[in-house]
Amino acid sequence: MKNLILSTAAIALTAGVAMAETVRLGTEGLYPPYNFINDAGEVDGFERELGDELCKRAELTCEWVTNDWDSIVPNLQSGNYDAIIAGMSITDEREETMDFTQGYTQPSPSAYAALSADVDVNSAVVAAQTSTIQSGHVATTGATLVEFPTPDETVAAVNAGEVDAVLADKDFLAPIVAESELVFISDVYLGGGIGMAFRESDDELRGKFDAAIASMKADGTLNELLAKWEIEGQF
Repeated sequence: MKNLILSTAAIALTAGVAMAETVRLGTEGLYPPYNFINDAGEVDGFERELGDELCKRAELTCEWVTNDWDSIVPNLQSGNYDAIIAGMSITDEREETMDFTQGYTQPSPSAYAALSADVDVNSAVVAAQTSTIQSGHVATTGATLVEFPTPDETVAAVNAGEVDAVLADKDFLAPIVAESELVFISDVYLGGGIGMAFRESDDELRGKFDAAIASMKADGTLNELLAKWEIEGQF
């Protein structure tokens, strides 16, 4: 198992729950504001807070596992964790092999960014993270796709002049563009929002998290969390 690291994260249960199922939540830890590793070496970000709250509402004890993005789906299928909560967009292709909860974000824009606003993203050399909805989109255009294992490497490739532009979630790129010479070129809307992914055999577990997401939408706490982490597309 590649770079599989258990991080501390047991969720305290409400009083009266005698026995609780322990669920392992798989994430990448390299994709702020959704998920990242903080200075204490722990999983942090929007999805950490979201996952902890969902586990509390579902009366589950959860622990967090970090895994490289390029093997995050195979390690779910192999049973190294029970769910993926890692900024993963819901797509028809992914739903062929996994089941998703309802989206906990609205479909939010991906964006092209480059060192010049004059870059033609349909004929340029464009970086995207491997096995993402963005890399899949670039492959359908006239651009030359260059894939990298991590999102930070895609940005570094633009700054180093190795590629002309990057396509990534706009929420991820926004703080980078604000503090660098990169500029946004255009937005593109992909997928059906971000959700938790499960093995197709784990429908009961998926249903528990789906109900918890619905309850957070109903009482407004999901919108509060999205606003806290400055993620667009509130419900």
